[in-house]
Amino acid sequence: MTIENNQVGEDAVQENESIQDILMRGAKEVEWKGEQDVAGIKDHWFREINDMWPGQAMNLKVQKVLYQGRSKYQDILIFESTHYGNVLVLDGVVQCTERDEMAYQEMITHLPMYSHPNPQNVLVVGGGDGGVLREVLKHPSVKQVTLCEIDEDVITLSKKYLPEMAKGYDDPRVNVFVGDGLEYLKSHQGEFDVIVTDSSDPVGPAETLFQESYFSLLRKALRDDDGIVCSQVECIWLHTALIKRVLTGGRKAGFESVNYAYCSIPTYPCGTIGFMICSPQKGRKLQEPLREATMKEEENMRYYSSQLHRASFCLPSFVRRVLKPVLEN
Repeated sequence: MTIENNQVGEDAVQENESIQDILMRGAKEVEWKGEQDVAGIKDHWFREINDMWPGQAMNLKVQKVLYQGRSKYQDILIFESTHYGNVLVLDGVVQCTERDEMAYQEMITHLPMYSHPNPQNVLVVGGGDGGVLREVLKHPSVKQVTLCEIDEDVITLSKKYLPEMAKGYDDPRVNVFVGDGLEYLKSHQGEFDVIVTDSSDPVGPAETLFQESYFSLLRKALRDDDGIVCSQVECIWLHTALIKRVLTGGRKAGFESVNYAYCSIPTYPCGTIGFMICSPQKGRKLQEPLREATMKEEENMRYYSSQLHRASFCLPSFVRRVLKPVLEN
């Protein structure tokens, strides 16, 4: 049997190959027969068809379209689904659903937060839906959280249609900066204990958030060597070459300890999403939480636990073989 476009375990990256080229490997032009309704919805089904995951598509049944429009930066669709609650879609790609958002939000937040001894000043780049913000605020040591989101419409619409995710915006510890995350980092060096980059896929403007130059800015923005950064870094079943490239960029940017974890989330491609977590300190075992979540804290979570923290770094053999050269010792 011939399997086309299979990227599992692929780690060969051409020197001049862009991130978008890596993502689009194997993508083919497909003639779509039949008229497509607006916003990717046809016959009450939303179809997430994208060249970044060729040959497959996530479908969600639509109860009602709540919002459809275009901001300065992207197409925005929000609909009520029949089984996954309200769904936020940017440029045709599912960003979150009310049913399973906690898996992503809790892991991308608590992996770095519990890897820091005393996180007080936290920066979130992206994450306009408010999910990461909500999770950061669960840590009593936090004195200030700054959220840097380029698209103000995402913030406004999330407050209206995803209120459970966006409830953190009302907290007095929160500062919101609407603008470019890269420009913000350039003028805020040596300030933060933890930085979480909750970005969309690395196509278009978000591509810069997956490059060595961005990770260098993150390194400079940390207050000291206890600092931790964490970024969304794609899917092990689709993008191992890209993951390796991003982790290598983290190493070159000055992070002595770099590791990769992943979680299960049904509405993301292939049902998984991964995270790069980095420390300036050499020999940091990031798979071991520096602080254990208390029983009370875990009762306030639906996905993360200290046990799952450790387990999330246990990678399938085909992934570990590809990433072994850049993972921490």
